[in-house]
Amino acid sequence: QVQLVESGGGLVQSGGSLRLSCVDSENFFTLDIMAWYRQAPGKQREFVASITSDGVAVYADPVKDRFTISRNSSENAMTMQMTNLKPEDTAVYACKGDHTLYTASVPPRPVRSDYWGQGTQVTVSS
Repeated sequence: QVQLVESGGGLVQSGGSLRLSCVDSENFFTLDIMAWYRQAPGKQREFVASITSDGVAVYADPVKDRFTISRNSSENAMTMQMTNLKPEDTAVYACKGDHTLYTASVPPRPVRSDYWGQGTQVTVSS
């Protein structure tokens, strides 16, 4: 039902910029929140930024003022402009989307589903 596909990763020098994109190729329904996470070698996956279907964005402290997330909710498409990249930004960046449905029971019960893309590699050289 949801197929998230990322693009835009690559190799860039410190101080450079990259633009990541994520799109739901199936687009059956509007995802509630779309987000970027990253995982560097030997480290835990960490939150980078998220955006609601209404365009409200949240950023992790290490990327504030350097990364900008945007979204086209009707197309379930999200982009993240990354500027002033640093070697510590090197990681696999993965797109995540979530959607909540409600059961027909009384009272209705929320059932949330999370969807992940395969990830795209970002490498920043010093």
